[in-house]
Amino acid sequence: FDSAAKEKDVTILLSDLRGFTAMSENYNPLEIIAFLNRYFSSMSKIIQKYGGTIDKFMGDAIMVVFNSGTTRNENSDDIERSLACAIEMQIRLAQINKENKVLNYPPLYMGIGVNTGRVVAGNVGSDLYSQYTVIGDHVNLASRIESYSLRGQVLISEHTYHLAKAYIETGRENILHVKGKKNPIKMYELLASNLPTRLQVPSREGRNSPRIDINMPLAFHILNNKLIDPTEHQGEIIDIGYGGMHITSHTQVEIYDEIKFPFSLSLSANIQNDVYAKIIKSKRIGSLYHYHLEFSSISQEAETAIKRYINRIIEGV
Repeated sequence: FDSAAKEKDVTILLSDLRGFTAMSENYNPLEIIAFLNRYFSSMSKIIQKYGGTIDKFMGDAIMVVFNSGTTRNENSDDIERSLACAIEMQIRLAQINKENKVLNYPPLYMGIGVNTGRVVAGNVGSDLYSQYTVIGDHVNLASRIESYSLRGQVLISEHTYHLAKAYIETGRENILHVKGKKNPIKMYELLASNLPTRLQVPSREGRNSPRIDINMPLAFHILNNKLIDPTEHQGEIIDIGYGGMHITSHTQVEIYDEIKFPFSLSLSANIQNDVYAKIIKSKRIGSLYHYHLEFSSISQEAETAIKRYINRIIEGV
C-alpha cells in the first residue's frame, strides 16, 4: 500500500469467531493466547495464499482487504480471491476443530462477511501513532454483514453477489433493515465457488439435526452491541436440537439479535455455563413472539449434554 490517502475499489473480508466467549470463560489467559496465535497463524497463511492484506486483528476478529487498485476492470480478480479465501478459512477451521478435540478444547466457529466497494485508504491517527487502513461506508457494511453471519457461515453483500454470481453458488436472499441504513440491505449465503478451483463451505452440524419437544421455562438477557443488558426476560423453550431451539416470549427481540441464558435446562445439573444464541427467525402470534435460535457460543460440555439428552429421548432410553 502507498501511504498517501486515496480512493480505491476493494473487497473487504471480515471474520469473527463464534464460541470464543464461552472458551475464554473456561481457560486461562495463556491457553487463550496460545490458541489464538495458532488460529491466526493458520488463517494468515490462507489470506497470504490468496493475496489478501491483513488490515488489522481485533480481538478474535480479522479484517482483510483485497485490493484491485484505484479502479475495477473486467480482469480484476479480487472478489474471486476473497471468496475462495473465505471458504478455505472455513474449511481450515473445521480441521482446527478436529485438532482441538484431541487437545480438549471446545469447537469454535467463524462468521465471515464480504463486501465490495470504494473506500478511502490512508494513514489514520496522529504524529505519535498512526496506522494505514481503509475507511468508509463499505467497510461499515462489511462489518454489518459479518455481524449477521451465523457460525460456519459466509455472507456476501448484494454488490459482491452481482459481480460474482456467474461462478458462485448461494443460498436464499436475505433482506434486512439495519440501523443507520435508510433502505434495507440484501445479503446472500455463499455455499460454493468454482474459481479459481471448486471450493465448498463445510456443512454445519446442527442445522438439520433431530429436534424434540421440550416445554421448559427460560430466563434470558439480550445483548446490545456485545454488552449484556441487565434486564432479565422470561420465555419458554418449545423444542430443541443440536444447534439451536425454538422459544416463545412476550418480549420483542429483533431478528439476528443475540441473547444469553444459563445452561440449566434440567439437562445436566453439573454444568454451569452461559449459552449465547442468535435469533434467526421471528414470528408474532397475538401477543406472543416465536423465535428460532441458533447457538452462537456454547461450551463443549453443554453441547455434548444437549446431544446426549436429545438422543436419549429419541431412543426412548
